[in-house]
Amino acid sequence: MISRELRKFAGILFLVLPTVMYGGVSLLQLLLDDPRYPANALRQDLWRAGHAHAGVLLLLSFVVLLYLDLARPALGPAARRFVRSGVPAAAILMPAGFFLSVLDPAAREPNRLILLTYAGAVILALAILTLGIGLVRRGEADGR
Repeated sequence: MISRELRKFAGILFLVLPTVMYGGVSLLQLLLDDPRYPANALRQDLWRAGHAHAGVLLLLSFVVLLYLDLARPALGPAARRFVRSGVPAAAILMPAGFFLSVLDPAAREPNRLILLTYAGAVILALAILTLGIGLVRRGEADGR
C-alpha cells in the first residue's frame, strides 16, 4: 500500500502529465505548420529529445513512488524527499535544457542552457542511486 504522502505526490504528477501531452501536440503543430522547424535538424532533434525525456522521466517518477515506501526503513525522511522530488525535477530540467538551448529557429548549436540537461542528469542519477541503495539496505535488514 502506498503512503498518503506518496499518493498525494502521485496525484500532482498526474495533474502535470497533460503538459507533456500538450508538448507533443505543440511539436506536431510545429512540424506541420512551421517550415522553419523541420528546416533546422538540430532544433528538431533536441526538441524531440526534450519531449521524450519529459514523458519517460515523468513515468519513471511514478515507478519511483511505488518503490520509495519499500525503502522507508533504510532511507530517512530527507533521502526519501530527495528521491521523491529528484526524478520529477530531472523531468523538468533535462527537457528545459533541450528546449531552451535552441529557442532561436536559426540556432546551429545549443546555447549554455543545455547545461540544464546535465544538471538534470546528475540529479536523476543521484536520486535513482539513493533509491537503489535504500532498497538494497532494506533487503539486507529484512534478511532477504
